[in-house]
Amino acid sequence: MQQKLKVLGQAMDLASNELEALLRGMRTNAQRSESLAVDIANAELDRKFIEMTNQVSVALGGAAVEVQKLHATAEEVSGLAHDTRRTHARLYEGLDDIRSSRRERTPRPGFFAH
Repeated sequence: MQQKLKVLGQAMDLASNELEALLRGMRTNAQRSESLAVDIANAELDRKFIEMTNQVSVALGGAAVEVQKLHATAEEVSGLAHDTRRTHARLYEGLDDIRSSRRERTPRPGFFAH
């Protein structure tokens, strides 16, 4: 259980870092698209290009909001996984000491349920 919680926490930490980088990139690209739309308008190009570029900017901004939510969720899950791991270790430390100090093997979970 400890190993699975550790792996989950590490995976969520990694996902959180990657989502943060993605979020920064999306925000930067949204700002660039907005700036590009202004440049297109100043160059007096066809209005449809201005509108399409603005739509890209708005879409990236909206996607960035959703990535921000996902990032917050990944951070929350990471924190909960690390907290659960510490709590599990604290609660089962005595049992682990007993199991690891005896020479006899412990039956598999569910053995006594028959």
